[in-house]
Amino acid sequence: MRNLSPIIFACLAACLFNSCSNSGTPNPNQTAPFKAVHVNPYKPGTYAHFRSQKAYPRNYGVWKNEAVLARTNATNASIRIDISDQRAYLMNGTELAMDYPVATGRSKYPTPTGNFRVLEKIKEEKRSSTYGKIYDAEGELVKSDADSRVDPIPEGGKYVGAAMPYWMRITWDGVGMHKGNVPRHPASHGCVRTYYKVVSTVFSKVRVGTRVSIVQ
Repeated sequence: MRNLSPIIFACLAACLFNSCSNSGTPNPNQTAPFKAVHVNPYKPGTYAHFRSQKAYPRNYGVWKNEAVLARTNATNASIRIDISDQRAYLMNGTELAMDYPVATGRSKYPTPTGNFRVLEKIKEEKRSSTYGKIYDAEGELVKSDADSRVDPIPEGGKYVGAAMPYWMRITWDGVGMHKGNVPRHPASHGCVRTYYKVVSTVFSKVRVGTRVSIVQ
């Protein structure tokens, strides 16, 4: 310290004093820590902007190209389902008409991948013959996630299959697209649950024979 000039020594002393004496005391001139802010670089309303949302693809957003959707019908529609993103895409040829959320099969009941076609359409009154609920003779719920193939039905009780409105079958062993609860993760017994806000539109745009591709 003997080699330091009196001015430098005084400055160091002042800095050390202020550092110690102000310990734990907020500094009104101190700026807040920097926090990264998500900035969407694309024009609002565009598909690029929609896909660049912070929560995409695991949100409930629906994107429509109204012009393409208007000219999409049972003669030119197809559907692509992405299991990893939990998203489905209604296509008109190579043009995207709609991007919407779905929920596919959980790990114990995976949704099959590959190329399929719509085999059957039933708008209402469709219930699962395999998965549903079991009630006893008094009407009390015995099991809410029942498998009719293995779970016993109490004497006098009944099995009620899960409702699957807007049913669009894609395999003869029970896999299809239909209206249902769509959490933002795989949750079904193998079917493709379709978001309630769009399922009627999807149903109206396809026919028996419409192509459906499912990728992992």
